Amino acid sequence: MKPITREWVAKAEEDYVAALYLSRKRKSPMPSIVCFHCQQCAEKYLKARLVEANVPFPKTHNLTVLLRLVLAIEPAIGRLQAKVTPLNHYAVEFRYPGDESTQEEARIALANCHAVRKEIRKILWMDEPPSAQMNLRIREKRARYKVRRRQSKRN
Repeated sequence: MKPITREWVAKAEEDYVAALYLSRKRKSPMPSIVCFHCQQCAEKYLKARLVEANVPFPKTHNLTVLLRLVLAIEPAIGRLQAKVTPLNHYAVEFRYPGDESTQEEARIALANCHAVRKEIRKILWMDEPPSAQMNLRIREKRARYKVRRRQSKRN
């Protein structure tokens, strides 16, 4: 794989990890930001595939345009059209006042992003990284056990 492709993938993974992390927040959820990072992840993975194949692409955030270019070299991923189209709205519209995403929209965006990510990684011959390699730093609560001491009977 080309070094520049690796850079695109690394940037896409940053967006993916950010979306995952923010989607797990219970206090002060940020569904619009989750949706934005999902769109960004999908965009960068599509661009990574184009860079790897030496296919020039315009400076755009439109995932439909990018997918159309990828389909010219990877016709088998046409099924991603249904995943990419809903993500297009999150590139710009939800970054400014007026519209807000819901938790449900964030959940769907994350699923669509994951599908695009998985498919492009497979095409690029990349394994699915375990969460430990993605620096998610998920804290597990340590179990605390109280030990009751038996009181001895005094005679």
